[in-house]
Amino acid sequence: MERVIIDMDEVMADPMGAMIDWYQKEYGGEINYQNMLGGSWGRGFPEHHQAMIRERLMGEGFFRHLPVMEDCVDVLKEMNQRYEVFIVSAATEFPNSLKDKLEWLLEHFPFLTWKQLTLCGDKRLVFGDYMIDDHVKNLKYFQGKKYLFTSAHNLNITEYDRINNWKEAGEIFLK
Repeated sequence: MERVIIDMDEVMADPMGAMIDWYQKEYGGEINYQNMLGGSWGRGFPEHHQAMIRERLMGEGFFRHLPVMEDCVDVLKEMNQRYEVFIVSAATEFPNSLKDKLEWLLEHFPFLTWKQLTLCGDKRLVFGDYMIDDHVKNLKYFQGKKYLFTSAHNLNITEYDRINNWKEAGEIFLK
């Protein structure tokens, strides 16, 4: 059975959308999507609020209530029947996210077992036939087929095959 490695944040979950919604409700500020290109979406917030954004990401509870990307549950449920699926998230960068991410995954994807969930620091340790991730740093060392999941911070990257949404993922993996 072929193995598919799937990232969580900006692929299955929408932390950027959640942060933007929160920020605009609290501060009503503008988001600069151009500043996100080629790096972190955190750069899209005004410079004087970037430390606050980082603190919110590092805080307890942020990752627990993220929106699920559209069509993700249905496509992943079917992929899980055809492939060996592993969810791999570089969660130790945000230590408070470990419990949040585990609970989020178990709530929204009850068809995945705890053995399919890997919360780690560096994705160079994983292997498989396919990887879906929004960050080039994670795809760079992967030995299988690489798919860049479209996010505001990676729109200028052209070296990888893209998946723009979960409907497209279904078209690729569930033909």
